[in-house]
Amino acid sequence: MIYADIIIDISSEKLDKTFQYRVPEELEQEIKVGMVVSIPFGNGNKIRKGYVIGLTDKPKVDPDRIKAISQCSSGQETTESRLIILAAWMRENYGSTMIQALKTVLPIQEKIRAKEKRYLCLNVSEEEGRKILEGLEKTRFKARTRLMRELLDKKRLEYTLAAKELGATSAVVGKMKEQGVLRIEYDEIFRNSIDGKDIPREPALTLNREQEQAAEKILQEWERPEPRPVLLQGVTGSGKTQVYMRLIEEILAKGQQAVVLIPEIALTYQTVRRFYARFGEKVSVINSRQSQGERYDQFKRARGGGVQVMVGPRSALFTPFPDLGLIIIDEEHEPSYKSESSPRYHARETAIARAGIEHARVVLGSATPSLEAYSRAQSGEYGLVKLTARYGDRPMPQVSVIDLREELRGGNRSVLSRSLQEKMKERLEKKEQIMLFLNRRGYAGFVSCRSCGFVVKCPHCDVSLSEHNNGRLLCHYCGYETRKPQVCPQCGSPYIGGFKAGTQQIEKVVRDTFPGVRTLRMDFDTTRNKGSYEQILAAFAAHEADVLVGTQMIVKGHDFPDVTLVGVIAADLSLNAEDYRCGERTFQLLCQAVGRCGRGMKAGEAVIQTYHPEHYSIQASAAQDYQTFYEEEMSYRMLLDYPPASHMLAILGSGENEEVLTQAMHYLELYIHRIYREKDLHVIGPAYAAIGKVKDIYRQVIYLKHKEYKTLVRIKDQMEKYIEINSGFRKIYIQFDFS
Repeated sequence: MIYADIIIDISSEKLDKTFQYRVPEELEQEIKVGMVVSIPFGNGNKIRKGYVIGLTDKPKVDPDRIKAISQCSSGQETTESRLIILAAWMRENYGSTMIQALKTVLPIQEKIRAKEKRYLCLNVSEEEGRKILEGLEKTRFKARTRLMRELLDKKRLEYTLAAKELGATSAVVGKMKEQGVLRIEYDEIFRNSIDGKDIPREPALTLNREQEQAAEKILQEWERPEPRPVLLQGVTGSGKTQVYMRLIEEILAKGQQAVVLIPEIALTYQTVRRFYARFGEKVSVINSRQSQGERYDQFKRARGGGVQVMVGPRSALFTPFPDLGLIIIDEEHEPSYKSESSPRYHARETAIARAGIEHARVVLGSATPSLEAYSRAQSGEYGLVKLTARYGDRPMPQVSVIDLREELRGGNRSVLSRSLQEKMKERLEKKEQIMLFLNRRGYAGFVSCRSCGFVVKCPHCDVSLSEHNNGRLLCHYCGYETRKPQVCPQCGSPYIGGFKAGTQQIEKVVRDTFPGVRTLRMDFDTTRNKGSYEQILAAFAAHEADVLVGTQMIVKGHDFPDVTLVGVIAADLSLNAEDYRCGERTFQLLCQAVGRCGRGMKAGEAVIQTYHPEHYSIQASAAQDYQTFYEEEMSYRMLLDYPPASHMLAILGSGENEEVLTQAMHYLELYIHRIYREKDLHVIGPAYAAIGKVKDIYRQVIYLKHKEYKTLVRIKDQMEKYIEINSGFRKIYIQFDFS
């Protein structure tokens, strides 16, 4: 006898448990994990939809009490079934409830009313209609007469126009429908976020020799019995998107579909225009700024074959395509591909898992690949294809590194160095455009000396200490704490403190320095409303501004041919973040920023302002030298057992009672040592999270490091059971985050 573990309803967290059902003998050969089934549920045995998440031959209760499955899903629901299998994989690998995983991969569950257009249609023969019209013309029913005359003429009328122009009220229509004279037909209208009217169609671009070779290498990889994910590493401006389009053409020719992931909504505007110009109405977009109705419609179109290419951020990965052939992850290094809510999945690993289930292909693209992706390419786990030159043989930008310590010594206290001001003046006189990039909104929590560049760091973890309100400096990895110094411990300067520079301040400085300059600002504050990204980017593309000031969202993937100068205001804002990845993040951001200029026919130039001009990530980004950076950064990761040299699991605890949380996290630490006694596991913490308290909720974290990912998964599984059976954790929320 086979029994199925079934989850009933993903709309309620209260039903986050499985119910066991007996599999009828006639369904034993058919049933499998991921299937949608109909089952009797509750005292009234109401038939409900459920999801099979496990099969076993062992009943949990008396077999006589176990109800039988009514029927299995039909073939048309196999797409949903595969997504359910993916949800089970995510639940296992990222530590979440099955409900949370299902809500992630099946995001549109609530009943959303389809948008429809109604039509009034003649429901009798024309001969019979003529007789009815003759009869109506002898009566006082003028509206019915007008409507009948129009129906005989056109056979099908739009309801709203008939009501407006002919006076066909609901009473008039209702009476004629009741008499069988007319019928109402409905056409579903899909809410579409793309207005393609102003996007001219473009033929396929001719790939240059290097791009063609790259595409051929990827296609050759796809011919292998078990094709690997392929990392396409191409310098900024090398035309990776054109290679993507070539690959998508291959997939569409086979009748399959493709998902193109982009890291942020800010990239949607230009990316979607490029894909729509090439593939037309086969392309759609999904993102979090859309209404639920728009998202519902795009997923329904994808399921029904109305869309073949879906472009969007992380959530587009779960587009319910019936025959998914390709997943492209552009700018795969971006941190926004990592979910911040449970399940805390990474789009890269999840895409590879979905591709395995769907027999699809995966292509990762970046000028500055994540260390995880590049190390796997080096080991042969991924294929590696490179584009080494810009499209059209355009030169890479010239890069200047400005030491802000020298600026201060020279008496310049402006956020704009003298060199950057001079170059901006030249560009403005030539009517060329400029982008100024601040790589973090607001101010950073680290403490540094403006005279010598010294940063106060943790002596145990080699990350910067974070400044808190009461003058404390705290390490969010191990809990080390010290007082904020009043003078620099290295040079004795009183100019020590947190770096405070926001985009508004920079915009004001630009306007004061260059009277009459036209500026646009793009940050969290200016992009809160729907459509704000598109409006700002379209305005800048149309030369309605000379200078675009912004945070990270302005340096990722945008292509403005008249931008010839990029200024990085303060590279140290990311270089000194309280994160072991800060060197990698800085290198990637600076390379992306530098890559925004000189993409047209005019040469580009970039200025990087920093207090640490000698730092290897600054030097490597100025030289656009990924290999040198990778080798230096990997040696640091190997020394301290940080990913990808090892795997790391963060156990995040939160709760309203600080004392209860502290005790709970302490018990978790003791339990970890009890279940795993080998010395190859590094346990760090408990310590307070980067932000130790949010909305009166306290937050702490324990870090585990181990060479084997599966070992951390096993520890996570045992901890989940421990937390479930111990009532002391009822008021504590625990999340698991793998990296």
